Amino acid sequence: MHQIKLADDIFYVGVNDRKTHLFENYWPLPHGMAYNSYLIVDEKVALMDTVERTFIDEYLSNIKNILGDRKIDYLVINHMEPDHSGAIRSIVAEYPDITFVGNKKTFPMLENFYQIKENILEVADGDELPLGKNALQFYTIPMVHWPETMVSFEKNNGILFSADAFGTFGTLDGGIFDDELNLSFYEEEMMRYFTNIVGKYSPHTQRAMQKLSGLDIKMIAALHGPIWRSHTDYVLSRYDKWSSYKTEEGVVIVYGSMYGNTEKMADVIARQLAVRGVKNIRVYDASKTHQSYIISDIFKYKGFIVGSAAYNNEMFPTVEALVTKIEHMGIKDHLLGVFGSFSWNGGGVKNLMKFAENIKWEVVYEPVEEKGALKADKFQMCIDLANAMADRLREE
Repeated sequence: MHQIKLADDIFYVGVNDRKTHLFENYWPLPHGMAYNSYLIVDEKVALMDTVERTFIDEYLSNIKNILGDRKIDYLVINHMEPDHSGAIRSIVAEYPDITFVGNKKTFPMLENFYQIKENILEVADGDELPLGKNALQFYTIPMVHWPETMVSFEKNNGILFSADAFGTFGTLDGGIFDDELNLSFYEEEMMRYFTNIVGKYSPHTQRAMQKLSGLDIKMIAALHGPIWRSHTDYVLSRYDKWSSYKTEEGVVIVYGSMYGNTEKMADVIARQLAVRGVKNIRVYDASKTHQSYIISDIFKYKGFIVGSAAYNNEMFPTVEALVTKIEHMGIKDHLLGVFGSFSWNGGGVKNLMKFAENIKWEVVYEPVEEKGALKADKFQMCIDLANAMADRLREE
């Protein structure tokens, strides 16, 4: 079997998941997911995290292909989420003398998930674990994206085992390292991964990057997606941009429509934005496109224009779910426009304006609300809303 080396005595032992449809039972995985794990074979042997439990047989085979009958001394737990800790029980069954390495927030979770509280080694920021010619140094990065998350820096080769930070959706289809892959494919999946999994904790991501900025990082080995050895600046710069809420000129238009009236307003607004020279326009039906794709584009583009039909005196349900998610994620510094329609009683626009108050983004124009089909006066207001957004984008 192939042995995939990151460096002398450091191996990739991860697996690909092409069967799971939803990550965390929520986020779509059209291109699957890689669960990465690594093995350092020195005077001491250290396993860096595990994989999702469905893949235990393949995973153990990967490990034994490298170790043979040799035992594992340490299991370093950078992240306790079950897609990375799920094989722990099987590892313990195979290697009963293994020592678990984690921080003070790791071990309560280890006990809660797997009832394990023996053979533990607690580490703190800056602590080192010598393995022979290789040594691991540990740094906590809480809330990227769980409270116990840490990274392990292998000093001899400059490899950062980065937990979920700097990961992407998508399987590793032959290529494992960034320079073996077409990175344009991973650009969208990396952003969707960041915005939906890590994005809520962007200020924590900024603090983590500051904490790690003094390390001489030559390679980033995340728990999902490619191993970054030739383009570390590629992934670091994008995480810095996204977690700083830096956006590009563009507008995301999202609507919820039952009979097409609100959708028509969205089309009018989109067309006028194009007339005004805005190139990046994304129009989404909230009932068709999963939130993960919409949220990813909201992180990317400065403008957000949202429309809702009234539905039982409230917002249209899929729009309500989306704006609730946006509010919960605490996305910053966007320009906002609001529109909608109703048949016999309002509710969509009124409640979208409550969202506007809560999110505290700049509202570029008064809300546009039509009763029934779109008529001349509200048609013009849709044009004016688009013009106001275009003006503010240019000023930005």
